Amino acid sequence: MNVKSAAELQYRKMVNAWCMYDWGSSAFSTTAEAAVLPVYFGTIAASSLAPNQATAYWGYTNSLALLVAAVLAPILGSIADYTGSKKKLLAIFAGIGILATALMFTLNTGAWVFALVLFFFGSIGLGASYIFYDALLGHVAKEEDSDFVSSKGYAMGYLGGGILLAINIAMIWFLETNNLGYRLSLLSVALWWGVFTIPLMRHVPEPPANKTGIQAGLNPVKASFSRLAMTFKEIRKYRELFKFLIAFWLYNDGIGTIIKMATIYGAEIGIGTLDLVGALLLTQFVGIPFSLLFGKFSKRVGTKRSVMIGLGWYALLTVAGYFMSEAWHFWALAFSVGMVQGGTQALSRSLYSQMAPKARSAEFFGFYDVSSKFAGIIGPFLFAVVSQIAGQSRLSIVALIVFFIGGIILLTRVDEAEGIRVATVENARAARLEAETLAS
Repeated sequence: MNVKSAAELQYRKMVNAWCMYDWGSSAFSTTAEAAVLPVYFGTIAASSLAPNQATAYWGYTNSLALLVAAVLAPILGSIADYTGSKKKLLAIFAGIGILATALMFTLNTGAWVFALVLFFFGSIGLGASYIFYDALLGHVAKEEDSDFVSSKGYAMGYLGGGILLAINIAMIWFLETNNLGYRLSLLSVALWWGVFTIPLMRHVPEPPANKTGIQAGLNPVKASFSRLAMTFKEIRKYRELFKFLIAFWLYNDGIGTIIKMATIYGAEIGIGTLDLVGALLLTQFVGIPFSLLFGKFSKRVGTKRSVMIGLGWYALLTVAGYFMSEAWHFWALAFSVGMVQGGTQALSRSLYSQMAPKARSAEFFGFYDVSSKFAGIIGPFLFAVVSQIAGQSRLSIVALIVFFIGGIILLTRVDEAEGIRVATVENARAARLEAETLAS
C-alpha cells in the first residue's frame, strides 16, 4: 500500500469515527427527548399530577436546560480552544448525559422530580457535547468535503437513532410488566450513546490549543472571558459569519418548533398515538438518504443556495400543515419534513464551519450553539400565543412561515465567499504565529 492510499484510509477512518458520535448521541434526541420519555413521564412518572401540570413542568425543564446550555456554550467553547481540550470536554459532558440517561432505568410511578432532574442533566450533557463535536468538523473534514461529511453525520444520526427507536418500540410493546419496556428503552439509549462515542475518542486527533492574543499564565476560565471579549471586539472582521448566525437563528427557530410541536399538533387534531410515533420513525429513515443527497446537491448549486431551497420547502409545508386533518396527511407531512430537515441543518453546520477560524472553532461553535438553543425558545412561544388567540393551532403552523421566509431573505445578504476568505486568512495567520512561537 502506498503512502497516499494509507493516508486516505486514515482520513476515512477519522471521518467515520466522527460521524459515529451522531449515530450514538441521536438516540437521546429520538427516544428520550421526542418519543419515549415524554410519554413515560406524563403517564407513569408524573401520573400523580394533573395532565396540564405535568406538561408545564416538562416544558419548564426543557426551557431551563436550553437556557443553561446557551449561557455555558461560548464559555465552554473558548475554554476548549484555549486549553486544547475539545475531546476531553466532549467526553466529560457526554459522560454526564450518559449517566443521567442510564439512571432513568430506575424511574417508576411517582418519581417525577427525579425524572425531571435526570432529563435536565441528560439534555445539558447532550447539548454541551455537541459544541465540541461540531467544532471538530473543521479539523476532521477537508474543506472540499465539508458539506458531505456534515451531511453524512446527520444521516448517520438519523439511522442510528431510528434503528434504536424501532427496537425500543418493540421492547415497549412486548415488555409491559413493571414498565420494563420503557425503562429498558431508556437504559439502551445510554449504552448506545456510550459505545458509539468510543470511535471518536480513539480515531479523531485533538486539535492543538490556541492561546493567540491571550496573556500567558491565565487560568482557562479567565482566558475564556478574555477570548470572548476579543471576539466581540473583532466582530466586524467576521461580518459575514455573524450575518449568517442571525439568519440561522431565525430559520432554525422554525425547524426546531416543527420538531417539538408536530406531535402535539397532530394529537390535537385527533391523530392516533401509533400514527404519531410511526410518522416520527418515518422521518428518521427518510432523513438518511436525503441528508446525503443534500450534501451532493450543494456541490452543484452551492451550500447557501441549497439551504435556501430547503427553507422554501419548509415554508410550503407550514401552509400544507394548516389543511391537515387525516392520519395519512400527517404521514405525508412527516415524509416531506424528512426530505429537508437533516439536509438544511447539515449544510448550515458545514457553511458555518467554513467561515469560522479553525484555531477558535469551539469558541465560534459555542456562539452557533447559543443560536440554536435560543431558537428553541421563541418558536414554541409564538406557536402557543397564536394558538391561544385563535382558539386552535392551525394558524400557529402557518405563523411559522415567517421564520423560513425571513431566513431566506437574510441569507441573501450573506456573502459566503467573503466569509470563507476571511476565515482562510485568519487560519494562515494563526498557523504563522504558532510556527513563530514554536521556533522561539
